[in-house]
Amino acid sequence: MSHLKLLTTLFFLGIQLFAYSQEEKKSIFQRIKEKTKATSEQRVENTGDKIGNKVGDKADAAVDSLLSGAWFKKKKKTDASKDEKKSGNEQNKKTEQAEADINRGVANGAFAGNAVGKYDFVAGEKTLYFDDFSRVEIGDFPADINTNASGEIVTINGKEGKWLNLTKNGNFLFDAIKTLPENFTLEFNAGIQNDPSNNYSGLGLIFSTVKEDLLKQNFFSAGTSALFLHPGAAEASVSVISSNTNGVSFDNQIKMPQWDEADNRFVKVSIWRQKGRLRVYANEDKLVDIPRFFTENDGQYQMSICRNFFNECSVFINNIKYSIAAPDTRSKLLTEGKFSTTEILFDTNSDKIKPESNAIIADIGKILIDNPGLKIKIIGHTDSDGNPAANQTLSVKRAEAVKMRFVYGFGIDETRIITDGKGSSEALNTNKTPEEKAANRRVEFIKL
Repeated sequence: MSHLKLLTTLFFLGIQLFAYSQEEKKSIFQRIKEKTKATSEQRVENTGDKIGNKVGDKADAAVDSLLSGAWFKKKKKTDASKDEKKSGNEQNKKTEQAEADINRGVANGAFAGNAVGKYDFVAGEKTLYFDDFSRVEIGDFPADINTNASGEIVTINGKEGKWLNLTKNGNFLFDAIKTLPENFTLEFNAGIQNDPSNNYSGLGLIFSTVKEDLLKQNFFSAGTSALFLHPGAAEASVSVISSNTNGVSFDNQIKMPQWDEADNRFVKVSIWRQKGRLRVYANEDKLVDIPRFFTENDGQYQMSICRNFFNECSVFINNIKYSIAAPDTRSKLLTEGKFSTTEILFDTNSDKIKPESNAIIADIGKILIDNPGLKIKIIGHTDSDGNPAANQTLSVKRAEAVKMRFVYGFGIDETRIITDGKGSSEALNTNKTPEEKAANRRVEFIKL
């Protein structure tokens, strides 16, 4: 069996494990581990097979992780058979969906007990600006964005919501995003259609203390740091021109396969500043972690988004969220007995949890594991869009979906968790703006 086939077998075998008992699972994985050991011994004989060695090492680690991981956590028992699950029983449908979600999460290393990847992003707790362009008519350009280029609001087949199509090369400045605080997060979805070629710099974020540089695409002044993401070249590039180090600058290119699939060039971008440090994530992978990206100690940084592609491709952005970052507040669940988050996201009008919610769910799951006596109440909240009665029902279902993640993903006894939903009845604000609506779409955790 080749190393790549071995990894593939591990993945698909993991998907089927819920059908086996714990002892059967351990026996299966023990046999696989023995196989990987034999394969490892074989690859030592070929000292030139460096790639094979690396893949084999990952296979060995994966088996160890699965042997000791969340696969062997306590599973919720139900009296229903598989045939009964298909009959339409409401509770069993929830169980099936939860198991499917957990399988995807474990395959991605998202849950406690498994090899967690590099996605450690923590979104800011106070949203300063949010825009999904729902208020803007198709074909218009948002009035609160300034540009030396052009664009228009569009819809995209197969994608939710409205998108801003950046139709020409240039820079885009958001009126609501002014001087940047020392700790902030910025999140947005980005997409591209047609061939962008691998020339020019790509989709950029310009951070500068020099106002004129916010409208540049190249040749920046001292006091400017720039990040460019280019799906055509499959690279992220970073450059810093510092005035605090006598104009010393650096440039670096980082591989970026997450945004290089020709048939699906859409990605979730997350930016995290902590004073001088910059972290950048594409989907759930960390691309960049630079301790001295923001070098101007006394500088007042501002930001613009830059479009700089060679070919006539279409470049889209939406769901822009800008927040003040703060120390991790999840400990509030233990110290203050209450924690509320807007980072558990769901599909529209659905209780299906989005994959980008995995990081925070994993963190809270770890708190529950580390504190076996802790009991909590999960409360779902919605914004005021739609029918109040439907929102109430949806908020209950979403709270229950989060509970099932902890029960199946972390082996938490379900008697430790109760759920409730408030719909839009306990809004934090007037629900008039996109930012206010985003703040109201939250999940609340209360220590019992």
